[in-house]
Parts: sequence; structure tokens; C-alpha cells
Amino acid sequence: MDISKIKAELIQLRKEIKYHNKKYYDEDAPEISDYEFDKLMNRLKEIEKEFPEFITATSPTQKVGGTAKRTAGKIVKHDVQMLSLQDVFSRAEVENFVNDTISKLGEVEFVVEEKIDGLSLALRYENGELVQAVTRGDGTLGEDVTENARVISDVVQKLVDAPKYFEIRGEVYMTKKTFDAVNLRQEKLGLKTFANPRNCAAGTLRQLDSRIVAERNLSMFVFNLQKIDGAEISSHVDAYNFMVRNGIKIIHQYKVCKTFEEVWAAIENIGSYRANLEYDIDGAVVKVNSFAQREILGATSKFPRWAVAYKYPPDEKETVLRKIELSVGRTGRITPTALFDAVLLNGTKVERATLHNQDFIDALDIRIGDTIKVYKSGEIIPKVRGVNFDKRPADSTPFKFPENCPVCNHKLQREDNAADFRCINPNCPAQLENHILNFVGRTAMDIKGLGESAISALIDAGFVKNISDIYKLKNLREELIDKKIFGRAKATDNVLAAIEESKKNSPAKLLTGLGIFGVGSAAARDLINYFGSLEKISKASVEELQNVPDIGGITAKNIFAFFSDGENLKMLGELKTEGLTTEIEIVAQDSENNLAHGKSFVLTGTLAKYKRNDAAKLIEERGGVVKGSVSKVTDYVIAGEESGSKLTKAQQLGIKILSEEEFEKLLGL
Repeated sequence: MDISKIKAELIQLRKEIKYHNKKYYDEDAPEISDYEFDKLMNRLKEIEKEFPEFITATSPTQKVGGTAKRTAGKIVKHDVQMLSLQDVFSRAEVENFVNDTISKLGEVEFVVEEKIDGLSLALRYENGELVQAVTRGDGTLGEDVTENARVISDVVQKLVDAPKYFEIRGEVYMTKKTFDAVNLRQEKLGLKTFANPRNCAAGTLRQLDSRIVAERNLSMFVFNLQKIDGAEISSHVDAYNFMVRNGIKIIHQYKVCKTFEEVWAAIENIGSYRANLEYDIDGAVVKVNSFAQREILGATSKFPRWAVAYKYPPDEKETVLRKIELSVGRTGRITPTALFDAVLLNGTKVERATLHNQDFIDALDIRIGDTIKVYKSGEIIPKVRGVNFDKRPADSTPFKFPENCPVCNHKLQREDNAADFRCINPNCPAQLENHILNFVGRTAMDIKGLGESAISALIDAGFVKNISDIYKLKNLREELIDKKIFGRAKATDNVLAAIEESKKNSPAKLLTGLGIFGVGSAAARDLINYFGSLEKISKASVEELQNVPDIGGITAKNIFAFFSDGENLKMLGELKTEGLTTEIEIVAQDSENNLAHGKSFVLTGTLAKYKRNDAAKLIEERGGVVKGSVSKVTDYVIAGEESGSKLTKAQQLGIKILSEEEFEKLLGL
């Protein structure tokens, strides 16, 4: 046996597992399925079991995954360490756990319950009042998210039967229905969607703004009593009964068992209905009921010895791929979906699965007519694992994306070294609502009254077929009032007035509103300040675009492709004809009073006389550049009331800080 190869594999496994732990626990953005992660972890355990001399204190097998992050709140030390559970994957492993526990303790009661797939949270009560909510973090240190926890409807604020101190542990999760609604909203706003409910729940709980947490409608189950002072509770089931009397939402179904056969029957029962639950579970937990017996068994540095988590094997079936359907998302991304003969996976009928992108299809060499392997692994979304090449039809051909959009027939674009194809036609019917939402949004043209429902109604009525049609609505006033698109006459006139007023917006706002992939408000300002007008940007080469600070190669190609398209140029021409501002006027560049030209500014806090956008416009008109963050190359920071970290950083870097009066003097106002 080559020990050097074993050591090399250990190093690689630990590196991969630590990376995926970070993606899952800290970034809420896993790149592999639970099943694939478990395979890595099991291989590491196998090697360490065979070569215990190679076990290190920092190995993922010896530590709880995740770290405490300084996002929503301060870092807090746990009163009771929040450990992970030892995963088991077979009937034999469950039987070993049960029989080994009985051999050590004699008569034992086990509780079998669902393992919710969410984010662990400890709730602390003092004299019946909720005083703190802390995430698991690394098990020793967690993050204070009390304000966010208070807006979760399942979190009880006050106990009826109040012991002196009461700490419980639960799982914050998101129902499948809520998750779909959140992702639909993210998509409509052109924001990144979440991979699954667990990621969404974890990311939401760490938000700085508790209003966002409230909007996303999180849920919580409690599954353990951590600590109690002022009352006696001797078992897990007794703790559950106490919690129910106090209105606390516990794991909704659990079974008390005394033998392995009863335990296994309970696990199989959960497995039989798990696909029909309104939330995701990633296994079943088997735990000792008696708290006294738990104390006897104790814990390792990572796991309690009185519980295990059984992970259900992935349900995998073979089926025939009949079609690859291409759909256009609201951001223009083309998504291929496999349509196949229906199969039952985890008790539900499945006929579709995403194929992600062309690279995924190429990597698995998936072809129409193939017999493909479809599975579910602790997630509600079915996936394609691979192809049974022995059953491939002789006349099969590789699948390739078309050159044109399946909805509008516009030529598709694929960035270099990127996986996705996109339709960049802003008038593509599949994207129109999203494009207009972006165009009228606060960071773009900021047109009040043009909300999601109004835009949808305008499109359905045929009043708006592209962005420029927004500025032709003034000619349809009577029809708008008649159909009550915005409401009565006064409301309609207010929206039409807001549309007219938006024509005065800076060209940077107009450029932001065009929805060019990779061009947000900061990049738009940089581009306009560099070129001076949309016309000059539209005629710039990729190389010239890359001369603008912070505009990289991919973004430059996106801009070039957008302005090389005849339909986009036609739309811009119509916007200019309607009177929108497409170039900036540099004010008094040669005046001795204009000290802004060529200087870099950062705005922070609230100004008394100016909205931030208005102040930025004044700077840009005088040849200055407005940036979103403070760096060594920043010339001035304009600080208003309640200035935050940007002011602190400017002071640390020794950057000139201007009051509002000094700002006006500098600009000669």
C-alpha cells in the first residue's frame, strides 16, 4: 500500500470537504448535493478509520461545519455546545447504534423524528421572555439574530409556564410554497434566485434588515431542549409536552420506540410520506429519550453519542429522454429542461428535470432518445445523473443550443468562459416585464406608480411592447383611465407626470435601465462619465470600453453586443426622440470655481438639501466621478447625517471629508 498516495488523498478530501462546508454553512450556496457531499465525507471516515494515526484536530470529521459570521448581529458563545449529528446510511448502521446503546444502558426508549433541512437556531428565554436567538455557527460561537427571529411567526415571544431560564434548539426552514414565491419575486426583480429552500432560509435569517425576514415568511420547528433552570424535565418527550403547553411548535410527528424493529419501522414510515410534506427533510433522527441516559453516553468533540441521523438513499430510476425544452427566463437566460417518460421518485411522479446549460449536457453527453438516470437526493428538485450508454439509439446526435432565441428569434449571446446562453433582446416577450421593472426601478429611471401589477396590465392590454412605449402612454390617457390600469384619472395623471419627469434623469440612469448584463448603476456612471453620451458608448469598440475603470472584458463584450443590435439602436432612437437625456453637459470645466473635474467622490449619510442622486448629478455635470466605496484613490467623501462605515474608512485613510456646505463651495454652488 502506497502511504504517500493515502496521505495525498486525505489532503485533497479535507480540502474539498472544507470548501463545500464553507459554501453550504457560511455562504448558503452549495455546489454539490447532500449525497455527493456525504460520499466525500464517508471516504474520509474510511481512511481515518483504517489509519487513525493520520487523524488531525482540524479534520472535518472532528469539527462542526460552519463558522459564526458577523452579518446580522454580534457573535455569542453558546451556553450548550450545538453539535452536529453522526450520519448513518444503512439499516445495519442504525441497528448497530440501537443495539450498542441498549448494551450500554439496558432498557432504553428511542425517539424517531423527521430531520428538517434548515438552519439550526437556539432560543433563550429568561423568566418566560425571549431574550436572544443564536445561530449554530461553529457549535461554540454563534451569531445573534434575535431581531430577525422575532418576526418569525413560529417563534414564541413569551412562555405561559415560565421557568427561570429555558433554552431550546430548533430548525428554521422555508416551506416549498413560500420558497417558490420568494424565487419568483427574485426572478422578477432580476436578482439571483436561491438553489433550494434551505439556502433561502439560511440567507434570509442572516439579513441585516428584519423587514426582509418578515416578508419571506420563515418557519421554525423546535427539536431539542438545551437547558432549563427552575423546572424539572427528565426526557425528550416530556420536554416536547412542556413546549406544546407553551405554544411552541415542535417536530410535527415523532415515534417512541424500544427495539430496533420499531425504530426501523418508524424510519421507513417517515420515508414513505416525506415527499408529500410541505417542507424538505434530509433524513430521520434517532435519539435517546431519557436525559439522564444521554448524560451517561456523553459526546465526542463533534457528535452526541446518544443520537444519529439516518440519511435516506437517493431514489434513482431510468427513463427515456423524449425532448429537451428551452425556456427563456426573465433575465434572458436560456434554460434547457429534460422531458422524459414519467417515473416515481420518493413517491411523486416526475416528468421533467433541469439540464442547467450546454456545458452540463456536453459533460454527460445527453441526447434525445437516451435512457437517462434520474434521481432525488434530499431535495425536491429531480436531477439527471447520467446516461445508460448501452441503451443509446444508433441514430442519436449530440444536442446543441440553437443560434436564435426560441421565443423572439433574436440571436443568442454566450460570454467567453461562461456557461449560459442569453437573449439580449430587451423586447423579447419572455423578458419584457422584467426589463421594464428594471427600467422604472429606483436605481434606474425611478418612475413612481409603475409597479409590478401595473406593468403586467400594460403588457396584457397591448399598450407596452417595448421600453420606449412607456413614453408613448401619454397618448393613451383615456384608454388607461377606461381600463383602470393605474386607477382613476388623478392616479393616471400622476403616473404620466412621473413618466414625463423621468425624461430629465441623467443618461447614467437611462443606461442602468437598459438592463445590459453586468452594467449596474455604478458601471453606468463610470461609462457615461468616461464617454459623455450614450451615442459615443454605442460606437465604442470592446477595447475602448475596457479603458473605463472597472469595466472588464465580459462586461465590455455585453455592452458592445447590445449596441451592435439593430433593434436596440432603434429603441434608443425612439427614446431620444421622446426627449430623454442621452448625454451629460459638463458645467464650467474651465472655471476657477470648478474643483470637481477629474476628482473621485463618495457620498455617505443623509444630506439636508440634496437627495443622493441629485448630489451625484451635480458632481458628474462638473466632470467628477461618484463611486460607491471608499479607497485610497478617493479624493473627497461628502458626509451627511448618520454617516457610517464609509466615513470611518475615509478617516482611517486620511481622505478629505467635506460637509454639505464645503461640498457646495467646492462645486461653486
